[in-house]
Amino acid sequence: MAITYRVTLFLLCFFPSILLAQEKFTISGTITDDKTNETLIGVNILIPEIQSGTMTNEYGFYSITIPEGTYSIQISYLGFKTITETVILNTNTTKNFQLQEAAESLDEVVITENVEQLNIRKPQMSVNALSIKTIKRMPVVLGEVDVIKSITLLPGVTNAGEGSSGFNVRGGAADQNLILLDEATIFNSSHLFGFFSVFNPDAIKDLKLYKGGIPAKYGGRVSSVLDIYQKEGNSSEFHMNGGIGLISSRLLAEGPIKKDKGSFLFGGRSSYAHLFIPLFDLDNVAYFYDLNTKLSYRLNDRNSVFLSGYFGRDVFSIQDSFENTYGNTVVNFRWNHLFSDKLFSNVSLIYSDYYYGLDLNFVGFEWESGIRNFNIKYDLKHYISNNFKLEYGLNSIYYKFNPGEINPNTEDSGINPFKLIDKYAFENAVYLDAEHKLSNKFSLSYGARFSTFHRLGQDELNIYENDNPVLFNQDLGIYEKAEPTGTESFNRSDVIESFANIEPRFALAYQLNDFSSVKASYNRMSQYLHLLSNTSSPTPLDVWTPSGKYIKPQLLDQIALGYFRTFKDNVFSLEIETFYKTIQNRIDYIDGADLIANNAIEQVILNGEARAYGMEILFRKNEGRLKGWLAYTLSKSEQRTPGRTSLETGINNGEWYNTPFDKTHDISLTASYDLNKKWKFSSNFIFQTGQPATFPNGQYEYNGIVIPSYESRNSSRLPSYHRLDLSVNYNPNPESEKRFKGEWVFGIYNVYNRRNAANITFRENRMSGTNEAVRLAIFGIVPSISYNFKF
Repeated sequence: MAITYRVTLFLLCFFPSILLAQEKFTISGTITDDKTNETLIGVNILIPEIQSGTMTNEYGFYSITIPEGTYSIQISYLGFKTITETVILNTNTTKNFQLQEAAESLDEVVITENVEQLNIRKPQMSVNALSIKTIKRMPVVLGEVDVIKSITLLPGVTNAGEGSSGFNVRGGAADQNLILLDEATIFNSSHLFGFFSVFNPDAIKDLKLYKGGIPAKYGGRVSSVLDIYQKEGNSSEFHMNGGIGLISSRLLAEGPIKKDKGSFLFGGRSSYAHLFIPLFDLDNVAYFYDLNTKLSYRLNDRNSVFLSGYFGRDVFSIQDSFENTYGNTVVNFRWNHLFSDKLFSNVSLIYSDYYYGLDLNFVGFEWESGIRNFNIKYDLKHYISNNFKLEYGLNSIYYKFNPGEINPNTEDSGINPFKLIDKYAFENAVYLDAEHKLSNKFSLSYGARFSTFHRLGQDELNIYENDNPVLFNQDLGIYEKAEPTGTESFNRSDVIESFANIEPRFALAYQLNDFSSVKASYNRMSQYLHLLSNTSSPTPLDVWTPSGKYIKPQLLDQIALGYFRTFKDNVFSLEIETFYKTIQNRIDYIDGADLIANNAIEQVILNGEARAYGMEILFRKNEGRLKGWLAYTLSKSEQRTPGRTSLETGINNGEWYNTPFDKTHDISLTASYDLNKKWKFSSNFIFQTGQPATFPNGQYEYNGIVIPSYESRNSSRLPSYHRLDLSVNYNPNPESEKRFKGEWVFGIYNVYNRRNAANITFRENRMSGTNEAVRLAIFGIVPSISYNFKF
């Protein structure tokens, strides 16, 4: 007995955590919407007695380990009623919660995943999210709700202008963004060449944009991660909702496969403006359609399976001479498994395909290109203790790149079939992330990702003297294509080139007091895929190519510092961040580079470097009838490609020049006002510094031909971009208890009819013979009306 007492006293004095750990228990479970049984992401689980808490993960699961005792557990989620329940914890407990929608409260604006104090303490920074309710209330062009255009209202996010596809984050290119839909990669996020995004807002459940401090589970891009999850479907009862607009409509159906266990979701969207084009004696056609689907089934308390998919197509044609078809196809099968109340896992089998087709009937051939991948992921989240959590996993991706194939589409076209050489690659990664709360004020997250990339064998690969596909002509001072000295063939299992990179991630948060904190983060990321495009924004014709013998992977290093503060019990909040990032091996193009149908793309590109730095400010009002935010970004984005030797001039004489995505000032003001339950008003105001451009600065005549000369790359700018948008939501019967409910949405895009320049071209005036600059504007003022319904 004495020995036992002495051992216990020794352990208590020197290793108290051992004994205390024996007195701790775990409470875990899932949190769902009581009407639909859909899991909820980012729900706050707070325990006031010990000032501790956690949040649900991407699949609605939570786990928290605390000492034995009786606690009041508070469950809160914006847009839902907060519930408090007393729990006696004297053993490991599984506790599921269902939240009721707060019908009496107004729609909330959600910009970060959580506005509770818990978020002040978390080390995660540079992350923004928008609720779908907020996105649907934003004024948009032609009345079509657009996820991509909505995130450009956040600090550090811009696009290349109206009618342009993609988006730019912290001065990065559009191809440097990893876009995920239910974990599957989307290679082109735009419909109709950038006028709309591919994401149907009715089918979306959660959206997060990571601009920095990116967790180690993400990789493959060096600028940002846009992670979007589709809804699972209502497993309680059947519902439909949709909308009818001026140029497009949508319809979504969801319901139970087996009540409270399985559900389905099917959503469709299509534009139909092309149906009215013949009224104007035009034979042109431009339309898009997409389909979203998801099947979910809970096998038991520890296992759930999901099958989700997306299919989208765009069709654009000019009479009978030209037709362009392109779009994405993705399928994902997921299995959630709970090993214990502390260990959650997810296995995903993913297929993703981007297709581009072009029929040129007036020439007599058709063109096809695309990129396809197969991806397997295994992710685990380990809730080791309330103060220490681990995420770890692995994934492998197999790529097939089709740079292009030409085939005759008529017997008498005179075109010979021609196939650019297919490329293949294999990308692997393992990662480990830790979230560590050191004290009530200080917390860390740290981890690393180890990635490898193998360029696999292909039918033919050019060989160059000294492995140099680009030569410098000293006499003319220009870069030229090198002639191959031969070719080499490989088996598909051969490895042409391999790369391996360790990508550390680190973030910390220090809580100054109950309402403010400072944070810092660092991350390194690798990107092995490159989008070949010499335009300011991606086009469907742009081709993806893998790193290999002549193209190196891009490597990012980014640091960020931030100050975060809430006011008046989270009614107001302020976020200030500064960042600095550098990118190695950024692709640049020699003057006169031809990227289309080029079987030797290595002959026109050089590896350079890029950098971006700036400050972002986000001030928001989260509660009350008037809600919204003011976002301001002051930044600089540059790149350069110096000469490889002292005799070479490099690109732009080896000097830094503005990237096409450089916007010195970017201001957006977003506001919504709920007059009453029937009328709701929203507005956006946007101002951006004009996009960099290269203009001619002179001309000379040679053999009777006038040849322009140009200034340094991107040394001029288009005029500043600004516009004001307004919208009104009208619900005629907000108190109606009928199953069918509807509302009208009226909008005006670009209220004061600002003719923002998409580009400026130079030409000779036929009347005067003098040169003139011509501005192209895509949109002036655009009114819209749509009707949304659900039943």
